[in-house]
Amino acid sequence: MSEPESTPYARLGGEEAVRNLVNRFYDLMDSDAQWQTPLRDIHAKDLSESREKLFLFLSGWLGGPDLYVQRFGHPRLRARHASVPVDDQARDQWMACMLQAMHEVGIEPELYDHLQGAFQRTADFMRNR
Repeated sequence: MSEPESTPYARLGGEEAVRNLVNRFYDLMDSDAQWQTPLRDIHAKDLSESREKLFLFLSGWLGGPDLYVQRFGHPRLRARHASVPVDDQARDQWMACMLQAMHEVGIEPELYDHLQGAFQRTADFMRNR
């Protein structure tokens, strides 16, 4: 079992840092035309709920408090996204946007590399088209 201070959540800087990452991700996605279609288009016009759910999910996924599970139960990512068309292009846009967000919030290189691999595996798993 990992020591709490060695989790990606702790290494990022905890709650505030995870929130900053999520907010930067959605700000980029919402404002940059390169992620409009399909990524932005498959999200609701108001991103408030998406922001909150990703923050809650990432908190636990990164080794911090399991906030998503406490509120909604098991994430069941594929089942919850079954009605959302996640193809290679949506996956690639999500990854590019997240990588840029991680870069812009200043995640240290070793953690960036670790998270890049973990996000890539998860994004690949989410494809359903």
